[in-house]
Amino acid sequence: MLAAMALACGGGPVGTDPRLMPGVPLALARHRAATISNVRYDVALSVPVTRSEAIPGTVTARFDLGTTDEPVVFDFAQPADHVLAVWRGEEAIAYEVRDEHVIVPVAGLAAGPQAITIEFVAGDGSLNRNDDYLYTLFVPDRARVALPLFDQPDLKARVTLTLELPAAWEAIANGALGDRSVRGDRATVVFAESDPIPTYLLAFAAGRFEVVEAERAGRTFRMLHRETDADAVARNLDAIFDLHGAALGWLEDYTGIPYPFQTFGFVAMPAFQYGGMEHPGAIFYRDRSLFLDETATQAQRLGRASLIAHETSHMWFGNLVTMAWFDDVWLKEVFANFMAAKIVNPSFPDVDHDLRFLHAHYPPAYGVDRTGGANPIRQVLDNLDDAGSLYGAIIYQKAPIVMKHLERLMAEESFRDGLREYLDGHRYGNATWPDLIAIMDARTDEDLESWSTIWVTEAGRPTVTARLEPAADGRAIASLSVSQVDPDGRGRLWNQRLEVVLGYDDGTVRRLPTHLRQATTTVPDAAGLPIPNYVLVNGDGIGYGNFVLDESSREFLLARVTTLPDSRLRAVAMLSLDDGMLEGVVDPMALAGVALQAAVDDADELNAQRFLSTFETAWWGYVPPDRHLAVAPWVGASGSAAAVVEHGLWERMTAAPQARQKAVFFAAYRDVARTPEAISRLRDIWSGAVEVPGLSLSETDMTNLAEGLAVNGVPDAESILDAQLARIENPDRRARFEFVRPALSADVATRDAFFERLKDAASREHEPWVLSGLGYLHHPLRARESERYIQASLELIEEVQRTGDIFFPLGWLSATLGGHSTASAATTVEAFLRDHQDLPPRLRGKLQQAADPLFRAARLAAATPEP
Repeated sequence: MLAAMALACGGGPVGTDPRLMPGVPLALARHRAATISNVRYDVALSVPVTRSEAIPGTVTARFDLGTTDEPVVFDFAQPADHVLAVWRGEEAIAYEVRDEHVIVPVAGLAAGPQAITIEFVAGDGSLNRNDDYLYTLFVPDRARVALPLFDQPDLKARVTLTLELPAAWEAIANGALGDRSVRGDRATVVFAESDPIPTYLLAFAAGRFEVVEAERAGRTFRMLHRETDADAVARNLDAIFDLHGAALGWLEDYTGIPYPFQTFGFVAMPAFQYGGMEHPGAIFYRDRSLFLDETATQAQRLGRASLIAHETSHMWFGNLVTMAWFDDVWLKEVFANFMAAKIVNPSFPDVDHDLRFLHAHYPPAYGVDRTGGANPIRQVLDNLDDAGSLYGAIIYQKAPIVMKHLERLMAEESFRDGLREYLDGHRYGNATWPDLIAIMDARTDEDLESWSTIWVTEAGRPTVTARLEPAADGRAIASLSVSQVDPDGRGRLWNQRLEVVLGYDDGTVRRLPTHLRQATTTVPDAAGLPIPNYVLVNGDGIGYGNFVLDESSREFLLARVTTLPDSRLRAVAMLSLDDGMLEGVVDPMALAGVALQAAVDDADELNAQRFLSTFETAWWGYVPPDRHLAVAPWVGASGSAAAVVEHGLWERMTAAPQARQKAVFFAAYRDVARTPEAISRLRDIWSGAVEVPGLSLSETDMTNLAEGLAVNGVPDAESILDAQLARIENPDRRARFEFVRPALSADVATRDAFFERLKDAASREHEPWVLSGLGYLHHPLRARESERYIQASLELIEEVQRTGDIFFPLGWLSATLGGHSTASAATTVEAFLRDHQDLPPRLRGKLQQAADPLFRAARLAAATPEP
């Protein structure tokens, strides 16, 4: 107990307590949640104009304390010299700083409400300081890196923030903008006390920002940005505000609860680590996610709408009702993604939203669940310092699929009513998954507790097959059954509703609803139907699993997937073929050819873009680069495979009726160009000597072109990069280009120096820049030369996790390994895993997830004869 280490003034600890480990141990959090309540923070910071200068501050924590028999422990992950003094009222009191905590001893406490003030020097690690702006990013437990407080989600607090800033700076925070006074070259900005929020949502940004305000449905929105392209701002502004307004209106109607916070503002942030972060009153977005080019594709416009809907949904799911502990972090993310999929529908009436849900969620979820590092949706968490490792595709992509299944089991109206009860009953408080599942369980006859065990607390997916028995005449079906097998051999059964589709020569299909909950389920309506050309067990794309195609269906679909009668069937078939390649029953070059042809032929833009992604994954990840220049194996093709690919993409791009469709195919053409003819054409497009028919290229497009030409090794690459740098006017984009440029160099020593620089944590501050540079460093065309960086990159991964934000470790591993497919690269990773048995389990899982494509590529290459 904490009482075992009570402190006297000036004294040291007596004994030890497991609750006072570094980080935020669960035991400490539970103790504080049971003894501390009604928390308010007054935070004051003085931000200097010079980035290298320290930021001094004070935090006054006001709270009710249930007992004064034990010390009060604040979280602060900084050295002792960052704590300058601790006060109770006007009285200085003794304290101790150790193990990332500031400990106020019993002698420093008094009965009744507490008011403890800590004077400190803020830690920079989560303040994201730049020369003329900074912003906080405290999720999941990084508030304690900057400020001393109780950094756990179930001690919500009202926060009053005062910032002293350079007078030319603007600022935004959780509370409404209040008084602003200027004295000389300094300004003091006071924000109104916020609504109750957990510390991971405490946020502010300040710097040289432009401010734009707009009103939608009587509500004022405030946006800060640093975009210097006035045309880009003007072109996107109305859509940005419209999408926020529409999302808020939809959520108020669906939940029955008005927007629960006092103000609504957001920032378009350069080089932001995530797509967005949902701080109430101050959402942060990556600027390129909001300010789209004129030629933005349908997927990019949908992506922006979904991102805005996702972050807006968090105002209810996560911000109004917050998980009690980060083992349920998925609970806020699943509803943000699930609701976003519903919200964007009215704004895009011409889009097949079930198809979009399929493309957005299933491939990335499968990409984790098929690996040796697969993790369950809900995970055990003993200390918040490991919370960042919980994030990934299982939370963001699989969980919405699972929630869609739950809605299907319950019916939409019952599901919505359950959510309303959950939100209303826990508003401004905290809740757990068991709290929600108990509410839902009362509204259905299904056994949701057993259902939850398999889908939420277990990892993996079933292997699902169909077995068709022909009648004696060989022309009709005698019986059709669907079976599921647990690939882990534990006999688990996944309860889900499927739609089995039988397809025929004339284009007709028969759709047979099936409820799979046993090991084998008979499809009674199939008996007596004609023998089909193919069977798709997951015909409507809602089911979740490895849906194995029988040999006859696989061969038919490889030859004729483009003839399937609707876009979702084609998408489901291609997903199963992709699984087949990864399992070694579909040749990667064959899949590349089929996917490219499907992309060229498919009229649905969402399918075309997904099939291009399937093609590029097969082309770069599983077809060795030396086969790109070999004779094309596709029927009717002549020349090298690369030439055939390039010709097909260019022709499809030229024929596309809309600029946004042209942009999709031009980007693919740019990314896969290998032949001298294609490289020369791209060089002429970059220089302005040749135009892309019907397509206007933006500064970003030109930057991507210049970088691609450099990776392809054009002789005048350095001149191209010099010229492109001169073209970039925006200072943030210039800084990004200058950072990445050494990774593009043809000089190995320059690339070596770039990698060495990344070993310094200070050089990894702009994480998107780092990942771009690593991607170029490990491009498949340079994979042989960059294999020697793999071991050192893996040796850094624990430090990368410790110093980086939540998505960075997996991003670091994926960017490092994504361009490699050789047995030698796979051997390096396998040896690292074998030699580092003490690697934290979740970090080991991230490495296994990132390395899975490499392992599969190496196995496939070993099994593939030379052409």
